[in-house]
Amino acid sequence: MPSVRSDILTVNQVSSGGVAFRRQGNQVQVALISVGETRRWQLPKGTVEKDETNESAAVREVREETGIQTEVVHLLDRIEYWFFSSSGGKRTRHHKFVYFFLLRTLSGDIRDHDHEVNESRWVEINAALKMLKFENEKRILKEAQAAILEETR
Repeated sequence: MPSVRSDILTVNQVSSGGVAFRRQGNQVQVALISVGETRRWQLPKGTVEKDETNESAAVREVREETGIQTEVVHLLDRIEYWFFSSSGGKRTRHHKFVYFFLLRTLSGDIRDHDHEVNESRWVEINAALKMLKFENEKRILKEAQAAILEETR
Protein backbone atom coordinates (compact mmCIF):
# COMPACT_ATOMS: atom_id res chain seq x y z
CA MET A 1 0.00 0.00 0.00
CA PRO A 2 1.49 3.40 -0.94
CA SER A 3 2.24 5.74 1.91
CA VAL A 4 0.47 9.07 2.22
CA ARG A 5 2.85 11.97 2.67
CA SER A 6 1.70 14.14 5.52
CA ASP A 7 3.53 17.19 4.17
CA ILE A 8 1.20 17.42 1.15
CA LEU A 9 -2.19 18.99 1.73
CA THR A 10 -5.13 17.30 -0.05
CA VAL A 11 -8.00 19.52 -1.16
CA ASN A 12 -11.33 18.27 -2.52
CA GLN A 13 -12.88 20.45 -5.22
CA VAL A 14 -16.33 20.28 -6.80
CA SER A 15 -17.14 21.81 -10.18
CA SER A 16 -20.13 21.70 -12.50
CA GLY A 17 -20.49 22.23 -16.19
CA GLY A 18 -22.48 21.14 -19.12
CA VAL A 19 -23.07 20.20 -22.68
CA ALA A 20 -25.15 23.13 -23.93
CA PHE A 21 -26.82 22.13 -27.20
CA ARG A 22 -29.03 23.58 -29.90
CA ARG A 23 -30.47 22.37 -33.16
CA GLN A 24 -29.65 24.25 -36.37
CA GLY A 25 -31.60 22.67 -39.19
CA ASN A 26 -30.66 18.98 -39.16
CA GLN A 27 -27.49 19.62 -37.13
CA VAL A 28 -26.95 19.39 -33.40
CA GLN A 29 -24.41 21.95 -32.20
CA VAL A 30 -22.73 22.21 -28.81
CA ALA A 31 -20.96 25.09 -27.10
CA LEU A 32 -17.20 24.69 -26.63
CA ILE A 33 -14.74 27.07 -25.02
CA SER A 34 -11.06 27.68 -25.70
CA VAL A 35 -8.95 28.36 -22.60
CA GLY A 36 -5.33 28.63 -21.54
CA GLU A 37 -2.18 29.58 -23.38
CA THR A 38 -2.47 26.48 -25.57
CA ARG A 39 -6.04 27.46 -26.46
CA ARG A 40 -7.32 23.96 -25.74
CA TRP A 41 -10.99 23.24 -26.44
CA GLN A 42 -13.16 21.95 -23.63
CA LEU A 43 -16.66 21.93 -22.19
CA PRO A 44 -17.60 24.92 -20.03
CA LYS A 45 -17.36 24.27 -16.28
CA GLY A 46 -16.35 25.90 -13.03
CA THR A 47 -16.35 25.79 -9.25
CA VAL A 48 -19.59 25.29 -7.35
CA GLU A 49 -20.00 28.26 -5.01
CA LYS A 50 -21.13 28.06 -1.39
CA ASP A 51 -24.90 27.44 -1.06
CA GLU A 52 -25.17 26.66 -4.79
CA THR A 53 -26.47 23.38 -6.21
CA ASN A 54 -24.51 21.48 -8.85
CA GLU A 55 -27.33 22.20 -11.32
CA SER A 56 -27.41 25.96 -10.71
CA ALA A 57 -23.60 26.11 -10.85
CA ALA A 58 -23.63 24.39 -14.25
CA VAL A 59 -26.18 26.89 -15.63
CA ARG A 60 -24.23 29.84 -14.16
CA GLU A 61 -20.83 28.66 -15.41
CA VAL A 62 -22.13 27.99 -18.92
CA ARG A 63 -23.75 31.45 -18.98
CA GLU A 64 -20.52 33.13 -17.78
CA GLU A 65 -18.19 31.22 -20.11
CA THR A 66 -20.38 31.19 -23.22
CA GLY A 67 -23.00 33.94 -22.88
CA ILE A 68 -25.74 31.32 -23.29
CA GLN A 69 -28.75 30.93 -21.00
CA THR A 70 -29.71 27.26 -20.56
CA GLU A 71 -31.96 24.92 -18.63
CA VAL A 72 -30.97 21.56 -17.15
CA VAL A 73 -32.32 18.49 -18.95
CA HIS A 74 -30.57 15.95 -16.70
CA LEU A 75 -27.26 14.89 -15.16
CA LEU A 76 -25.01 13.18 -17.69
CA ASP A 77 -22.22 11.93 -15.43
CA ARG A 78 -19.58 12.82 -12.89
CA ILE A 79 -15.87 12.63 -13.58
CA GLU A 80 -13.09 12.77 -11.04
CA TYR A 81 -9.35 13.22 -11.28
CA TRP A 82 -6.29 14.21 -9.29
CA PHE A 83 -3.73 16.94 -9.95
CA PHE A 84 -1.00 18.77 -8.08
CA SER A 85 -0.20 22.46 -7.70
CA SER A 86 2.63 24.34 -6.01
CA SER A 87 2.60 27.70 -4.30
CA GLY A 88 5.24 29.21 -2.04
CA GLY A 89 7.26 26.00 -2.15
CA LYS A 90 4.34 23.90 -0.87
CA ARG A 91 2.63 21.24 -2.94
CA THR A 92 -1.10 20.66 -2.82
CA ARG A 93 -2.85 17.53 -4.08
CA HIS A 94 -6.31 18.26 -5.54
CA HIS A 95 -9.07 15.66 -5.84
CA LYS A 96 -11.54 17.18 -8.28
CA PHE A 97 -15.11 16.08 -8.97
CA VAL A 98 -16.91 17.56 -11.99
CA TYR A 99 -20.65 17.10 -12.58
CA PHE A 100 -21.73 17.47 -16.20
CA PHE A 101 -25.33 18.18 -17.18
CA LEU A 102 -27.15 18.12 -20.49
CA LEU A 103 -28.32 21.72 -20.98
CA ARG A 104 -30.93 22.92 -23.46
CA THR A 105 -30.13 26.35 -24.87
CA LEU A 106 -32.78 29.02 -24.31
CA SER A 107 -31.16 32.29 -25.46
CA GLY A 108 -27.98 34.33 -25.53
CA ASP A 109 -25.03 35.31 -27.71
CA ILE A 110 -22.08 32.91 -27.67
CA ARG A 111 -19.69 35.82 -28.29
CA ASP A 112 -20.69 37.33 -24.93
CA HIS A 113 -18.27 35.24 -22.83
CA ASP A 114 -16.20 36.37 -19.85
CA HIS A 115 -12.50 37.28 -19.83
CA GLU A 116 -11.36 33.84 -18.56
CA VAL A 117 -12.25 32.33 -21.93
CA ASN A 118 -10.26 32.94 -25.14
CA GLU A 119 -13.19 32.03 -27.38
CA SER A 120 -16.54 30.26 -27.26
CA ARG A 121 -18.28 28.88 -30.31
CA TRP A 122 -21.01 26.60 -31.59
CA VAL A 123 -19.59 23.40 -33.08
CA GLU A 124 -21.38 20.53 -34.80
CA ILE A 125 -21.39 17.69 -32.27
CA ASN A 126 -19.24 15.21 -34.28
CA ALA A 127 -16.65 17.90 -35.00
CA ALA A 128 -16.69 18.82 -31.30
CA LEU A 129 -15.71 15.25 -30.39
CA LYS A 130 -12.54 15.70 -32.46
CA MET A 131 -11.75 19.12 -30.97
CA LEU A 132 -12.04 18.28 -27.26
CA LYS A 133 -8.71 17.95 -25.49
CA PHE A 134 -9.68 15.61 -22.64
CA GLU A 135 -10.81 11.99 -23.13
CA ASN A 136 -13.22 12.12 -20.19
CA GLU A 137 -14.98 15.10 -21.77
CA LYS A 138 -15.21 13.21 -25.08
CA ARG A 139 -16.96 10.41 -23.17
CA ILE A 140 -19.37 12.94 -21.62
CA LEU A 141 -20.11 14.41 -25.06
CA LYS A 142 -20.85 10.93 -26.47
CA GLU A 143 -23.32 10.39 -23.61
CA ALA A 144 -24.92 13.75 -24.44
CA GLN A 145 -25.12 12.84 -28.12
CA ALA A 146 -26.99 9.61 -27.28
CA ALA A 147 -29.36 11.48 -24.93
CA ILE A 148 -30.11 14.17 -27.54
CA LEU A 149 -30.80 11.49 -30.16
CA GLU A 150 -33.14 9.70 -27.73
CA GLU A 151 -34.93 12.98 -26.98
CA THR A 152 -35.80 13.48 -30.66
CA ARG A 153 -37.37 10.03 -31.13
